[in-house]
Amino acid sequence: VQLQASGGGLVQAGGSLRLSCAASGNLSNIVSHNWYRQAPGLERELVASFLSGGTTDYLDSVKGRFKISRDTDKKMVYLQMDNLRPEDTAVYYCNVLQYHHPRSYWFWGKGTLVTVSS
Repeated sequence: VQLQASGGGLVQAGGSLRLSCAASGNLSNIVSHNWYRQAPGLERELVASFLSGGTTDYLDSVKGRFKISRDTDKKMVYLQMDNLRPEDTAVYYCNVLQYHHPRSYWFWGKGTLVTVSS
């Protein structure tokens, strides 16, 4: 699986961005599509997940502001980010968890930088 994230940039606080993640390769048995982020000096954290059953989950601090979605036909996953805050500044990574018995596999794309100015 190959992942390519895009859509990062510089935005003022309160603004919006939409991140995109293009997936290619063997996309069978996907357990979840995820967005992670890593701010300078901090550990990488899970921001949003789109599970194979269609449910979504979010980091508490982004609930109500971010929305993850998936377009299976286009093999794309999106992260709509509204009402951005300076603390959302980070490199954002798309990620896929895939399961092929008996192993799980994690795939990562290169990150895209989101900078939110106050």
